[in-house]
Amino acid sequence: MGTLKQQNINRVIVRGTNWVGDAVMTIPAGRELRRLLPGAHITLAIKPWAKELFADADFLDELLIYDRRGPWSAVKQSAAWRRGNFDLAVLFPNAFEAALIPALARVPFRIGYATDGRSRLLTNPLPVPEWRSSKHEIYYYLNIVAELERALVGSKQIADGPPDASLQISEPRQSEAFDLLRAQGLREGRAMVALCPGSINSRAKRWPAERYGALADRLIDELNAEVLLIGSPEELDVSEEVSRRMRNKPIMMTGKTSLAQVAAVLSLVNLLVTNDTGPAHIASGLGRPTLVIFGPTNHLTTGPFSPVAEIVRHPPDCAPCMLRDCPIDHRCMTAIGPQDVFERARLLLDSLQTTSSPVGT
Repeated sequence: MGTLKQQNINRVIVRGTNWVGDAVMTIPAGRELRRLLPGAHITLAIKPWAKELFADADFLDELLIYDRRGPWSAVKQSAAWRRGNFDLAVLFPNAFEAALIPALARVPFRIGYATDGRSRLLTNPLPVPEWRSSKHEIYYYLNIVAELERALVGSKQIADGPPDASLQISEPRQSEAFDLLRAQGLREGRAMVALCPGSINSRAKRWPAERYGALADRLIDELNAEVLLIGSPEELDVSEEVSRRMRNKPIMMTGKTSLAQVAAVLSLVNLLVTNDTGPAHIASGLGRPTLVIFGPTNHLTTGPFSPVAEIVRHPPDCAPCMLRDCPIDHRCMTAIGPQDVFERARLLLDSLQTTSSPVGT
């Protein structure tokens, strides 16, 4: 990294990722960056929705909100970065714009992957690792900090220990979430199972709504569970379809919560059953039992990173295709029946003995 020395890095800007799941998967890298530069002032540049996720992060000093609107948004953001007088930019996203902003801001040192034709905008372009498609995405982000460490001190200690992808929710936030659930009709003293049947950026990742409905009814009828439907406002139509397919009435939380409230609710549940979406990573980061239904995406790279999380998949030859819409018959998802998921959910609930919520009723 040229003449830059570790002790001379006083101000660092980190460009965060654009999706909830990816944001959670950068947390171990953020913690390692703090370990590497304990005295530096670290700012995370993120989109508005991520503010709630990182507001209490112990490895950050400041958040810089990036609201991408209009053709000149990159120029406007670069002006904010220039005012920050940053010594180093660490870029987690692969996009061209992510490297353009610090280059325009004249941040002296800029490290990230040499993707999307942006090598010349980086002072330290990194090759995409050969293991990218076979190793968890957490290691993809960690590798950037590991290469920074090697450039600064000549070694990589990051590989010495397991990544810390944990999230914490304070008791006051949990209590507020519990009150919110009570207001929606929660019957206390029962196991709480959250279902996340949507997916904003890919219809192909969605397990059929009628199967979520069948699963929900069995959870209620056979396990006496309370079923919550969660998701963003953009996923309300999917949750409503699941509800219509049910004989019982779920607790509809989809579109009624902020990201911070979703995280707090997930910290209370006994189990989350979900597609490959952001809540899967939030729940597993919170240490809550998580069951993720995989079809078109790569479970090796984006599976839940937790010892109390599992996946369900019956992959055909065409999986993982990584397509957002299936051009044929969605066989990767339709091969998974409600019975498969129910049995895995029941075993998770039984084996982990999570029959009560972390907050007392």
